[in-house]
Amino acid sequence: METSGRILGLDYGAKTVGVAVSDPLGITAQGVETIRRDRESKIRQTLARIEELVLEYQAERIVLGYPKTLENELGSRAEKTLEFKTMLERRIGVPVELVDERFTTLEANRAMQEAGLSKNVWKDHVDRVAAMLILQSYLDRKRAE
Repeated sequence: METSGRILGLDYGAKTVGVAVSDPLGITAQGVETIRRDRESKIRQTLARIEELVLEYQAERIVLGYPKTLENELGSRAEKTLEFKTMLERRIGVPVELVDERFTTLEANRAMQEAGLSKNVWKDHVDRVAAMLILQSYLDRKRAE
């Protein structure tokens, strides 16, 4: 997969957004940060920070974790993610693709446990690690196509 710009990966939650970015060749995902807000409705600053990151990394695309249920159905979290996708596209103007994120938080917790990190550290990193896993699965799938 050749790409001139990077890809931003997002794990959107009620009060946090984990952020990851691809390397310029679109091979690996690296964690960037976790954007936090006091309330779910306080979204303007979150969008502004994502816009800054898109510009900083010259991202040409965003992949957004799409939280389906284990039964592959859409719940209220998925509906909020679709609303967030629309806001991102309107504000930032780059394509936003949805990526199935089932199990990414579980995988992120497992990876941090295997790394020997304490549960206090997990809280600070789980969203960013989940964003890395979402983005890495997207990059791997694109390379395989």
